[in-house]
This record gives sequence, structure tokens and C-alpha cells, in this order.
Amino acid sequence: MSVLSTLHPPILRIVVASFLSAFLSVTAAPATAGPDFDTLLEKFGKSSGEEGIYSSNGRIEAQTVDVATKYAGRIDSVTAAEGDLLSAGDVIAQMGTADATAQLNAAKAAVLRANAGLTVAQATLMQAESALSVAQTTYDRVVKLHDSGTTSQSTLDDATNALNSAKATVEMAKAQIEDAKASIAAAEADQDQVQLALDDLTITAPLRGRVLYRLHEPSEVIDAGYPVVTMLDLSNVYMNIYLPATVIGTLAVGDEARLILDPISDYVVPATITFISPQSQFTPKSVETQEQREELVFRVKLSVPRALLAKYESLIKSGVRGIGFVRTEPDVDWPEHLTVNVPE
Repeated sequence: MSVLSTLHPPILRIVVASFLSAFLSVTAAPATAGPDFDTLLEKFGKSSGEEGIYSSNGRIEAQTVDVATKYAGRIDSVTAAEGDLLSAGDVIAQMGTADATAQLNAAKAAVLRANAGLTVAQATLMQAESALSVAQTTYDRVVKLHDSGTTSQSTLDDATNALNSAKATVEMAKAQIEDAKASIAAAEADQDQVQLALDDLTITAPLRGRVLYRLHEPSEVIDAGYPVVTMLDLSNVYMNIYLPATVIGTLAVGDEARLILDPISDYVVPATITFISPQSQFTPKSVETQEQREELVFRVKLSVPRALLAKYESLIKSGVRGIGFVRTEPDVDWPEHLTVNVPE
């Protein structure tokens, strides 16, 4: 039986901690560290030589956006090529517009017809108001004659009925005008809808980014919702790293982080923790021992500042490997070799 196996657990933890502290205090070059110790550091995410600094391997990723057609149809042209850097609004592809153009012409004709209906209704109102004026004059004259006893009651009744009929005709003409205006509004709305559909047949970039994949070519017929290209959002670049639960408990969204990328390992890129997974990547059916709990890892998203991305967008490459660093004690300064250092 070994000496360590005879020690009580508290004493055993002190001995192990002292053993690790002795290794962490060694000032020799990293190349002299034993392979077993390097494996231990890699397992627990501990950055060799720095208290409270943890790291994990990862790769640079950018948010992908599928730019799709809203309507089914034949592709007339695709102007975007893989690798192109596009601004928001740049044309990517053009769908066939023959059907939509015909519908737009029909909608414009419907607007003209509705406007003609309004003109007719307005002319009808003018006629009705003229007839009302005549009926009102006749009625006033008959009333005076009836009051003087020179005309019969039946003549007065006829004048009254004619006046009421003229008033009703005026009200009907006014209603026809309102109906004509409503028809114009409906026709114009239909025209706008067709125009929007026609505009949507020109597929444009929804954001500034780089074309990652060109998925379809001219003359292909595709369904609505099918992507034509896939773009990388160069304003949303990040690295996912994976850390054990003991480290996750001390981190918070908004904490500073650092990235060192393999192709430019002399530079240190600033980052921010923007997401911490609420659950482990691989959750066991049952957790019974401390060792099993230590094996769980959680995803942590380290995002690069947008201002920095805008400055170096031409250099952004997704898939680049590197290492992400986090601090379990935000108030502690970063070590000198993790001080932000980016190209001028």
C-alpha cells in the first residue's frame, strides 16, 4: 500500500495542492515541463504559470446567413462570387421578372380604371346637385303659390317629392365618390404589393459580409425560400471554447477574454464573453461521483469587438485555429504576454 493511500482526504488534497504549486512556480521554459503535467493542465483548462487564467483550444467562426429567394422561379443571373465582400444592398442575383412585370401592368391598369370611376362619380354628383338646385327652386315657387291659393295641394306634393328625390340622388352620388376612392386605394395597394414582389425578385445582400458559398447558377429553377448564397457576417466573429464546471462558475457574460491565433501567434486579440452555456455539452444520465462532475465541459463564446472587426475585415478568416483565454478573477491584471497586441 502506497503512502498517499494511507492519508486522510483533507491531508491528501493539501499534498496534491502543494505538488501542483511547486510545478507552477518552476521558471524553466515550457518545453521542459513533463508531458503528464501538460496533459493535466490541458484537461482542466489551466494556463501554465498563471493563477486564475484558463484557456482552451478553439477556432474562429463567423455567423453565417443564408440569402434566399422569397418567390419560386428561374434565376436570370448571379452576380456574386465566392469570396466577394458585399455591402448591405449590393445585388447578389436576379430572378425572372416576366410574370411579375405583367402583373404590375395589370395592377397599374386597375388603378387607372379606379381613377376613371372616381371621375364619373364626381360628374354624377355635379348633375345630381344641379337637379337638386332646380328641384329646390321649383319647390320654393310652388310653396308660395300654394300659400296664395293659386295652386293645388297635389302640385305641392309633386314638388316636395321631386325635391326629396333630388336630395337622395345627391347623397347616392357622394357615396359613389367614396366607393370610387376606396377602389383607388385598393388598386394602389395591389399595385404596391406587386411592385414589392417585383423588387424582391432582385436578391440583395442583407448585411455587409463575405460570400462563403454560391449555391445556384443562372437558368436554375428554385423554390421559394431556397438560399442562393451563404454569407459570413463579418461583424459577428467569435471563438467557442469549452471549460469545466469549476471554471464556469466564476465567469460572467461581459467579462474580458483574449485570443491568440495560430497564424498570427505574436498578436493578442481582445474579446468578450457573450455567452455561457447553461448546460454541459454531454450530460450523463446519472452523476454519482466528483470525478464525473469534473469531466463535464460547458461552451463559452468569446466575441471579437465589432470596431476591431471593421478595421481588419479584409483579414478575417473563419476556421482559423487558436486558443481562448479567460480570467476567473476579473480584477486581476492580465499577464504581460496576454496584453492586447493587434496589428497597426
